[in-house]
Amino acid sequence: MKIKLLALSAFFLILVTGCSQNIIENEINTNHFTITGFYDSETGIYSYKGIPFAEAPTGENRWRPPVPLTASVATLDGSEYGPICMQGEPTPFSMWTQEFIAPAGNMSEDCLNLNIWTQEGSVDDKRPVLVFIHGGGFSSGSNSVPVYDGTRMAQKGVVFVSINYRLGVFGFFSHPELGQESEHSVSGNYGLMDQIAALQWIQENIHHFGGDPENVTIAGQSAGAFSVHYLVSTPKTKGLFHKAIAESGAAIFPRNNISGTTDLDWSEEQGLTVQNQLGADSLEELRLLDAEQLLNVQARFSPIIDGYLFPAPIYQLYTDGVYNDVPVLMGWNANEGNFSGAIQSADEFKNTIEAQYGEYSNQILTHFPAGNDEIAAESQVELGSLSIFGLQLWKWANMQIENDGSDIFMYHFTKEVPYNENQRPYGAFHTGEVPYAYHTLDMSDRPWTDSDRYLSDVMSDYWVNFAKNGDPNETGLPQWEPFTTDAYQTIILGEEIRMATIPSLERLKILDKYHTDKLKGILSN
Repeated sequence: MKIKLLALSAFFLILVTGCSQNIIENEINTNHFTITGFYDSETGIYSYKGIPFAEAPTGENRWRPPVPLTASVATLDGSEYGPICMQGEPTPFSMWTQEFIAPAGNMSEDCLNLNIWTQEGSVDDKRPVLVFIHGGGFSSGSNSVPVYDGTRMAQKGVVFVSINYRLGVFGFFSHPELGQESEHSVSGNYGLMDQIAALQWIQENIHHFGGDPENVTIAGQSAGAFSVHYLVSTPKTKGLFHKAIAESGAAIFPRNNISGTTDLDWSEEQGLTVQNQLGADSLEELRLLDAEQLLNVQARFSPIIDGYLFPAPIYQLYTDGVYNDVPVLMGWNANEGNFSGAIQSADEFKNTIEAQYGEYSNQILTHFPAGNDEIAAESQVELGSLSIFGLQLWKWANMQIENDGSDIFMYHFTKEVPYNENQRPYGAFHTGEVPYAYHTLDMSDRPWTDSDRYLSDVMSDYWVNFAKNGDPNETGLPQWEPFTTDAYQTIILGEEIRMATIPSLERLKILDKYHTDKLKGILSN
């Protein structure tokens, strides 16, 4: 009998030991190193922060594609966020209070890190993975912005990941010498390559955190949404993700002047101008400059059509059906044009429209009237919002549906974000939807109401459901119908949640016609 009991005890010991090896714990072995995270007993969520996904892009690696990590026996401390990428000192401004801003004081070129939040449980659960790409105009922002915290989303059943990528001159600088040393004869787009490297690291490692590498959704807001669209459009990301969420950003129509199929030449010429600004004689000298010196460059940098990541302009890739066809949840906010520049008088606005739109100017002014200064001001705000955000998403949706592609779920966020006594009302401003969608209202002290919290509950459920199965719907939620080119329907996310025809439909159609005709003319030359 004693022998039987000992054998039985040994069996249970093996069973328990075997199970414990499949439980998510504070310390996790990845394919490259061991990471020690933080367990929050109140939420049941483990967080692992500041995880490097590539070698430091410094020294000779500055302005080169990200270098894969080498294996290390070190144990990394993942209890704190890693450095933010090089940018101007992050401080609140305009409608963006502290919860929307990257934390100051920890900035470095060595910033290629990501954060993971996951629910306690089995490593073998294979939960859906939601990868968030931050905004900031490709020149600022970070994966450690408070409203990007992944705790609440992880509680709802996804493995939430937020990533960093090189910004500004560090992430999108082009130069002829860089093209010469590249095996693909291109330069620039290093920030996008960082995003791809992060997705590759996730494919290799996310199963250690309970995530399913075969069910990955990429999501982003503003520049993050533009990034999402670039990642959907390039053939270099095939198989790295399976769904996409784009909040206020897409890239069907180019924002830079392009010539033929690429604007690489234009970008490399800009690089020579930057070299002259810095008083350098070569790429070698540029690589020796302090990072702070490069931040003083008077130029803007962003993704380009380089002929490698993007063999053709995005519009052409969609025309030819050469992109990653995945379900997409997308939309924009009602009041995003209120930071698009100084407001002109009615006469000034008319002159601007005539100069920019030429033979289309009368049609544009019909839809964006300028009868007096007040009317012209309203038209300018709406034109700014649609031109930068709404039109790009509208065109993406239409082209994907016309290609008989995967479902599009369109939203329009109309909730007026509450404000404190020392803040101005900006309505449903750019980025205002983020704390609702990712359930992070508690990251700020704004006077949230029951309707705000209800909307956040519903939106975050939609986002999580979409990450799980490509459809935001579930029993108990207001029904969200997919977008079609017959009804042009969208869901309104505001004081009420309802399906409706997409707002500003006729305005979108005339802007679409103008920009499509213009782009076709450029591409035909």
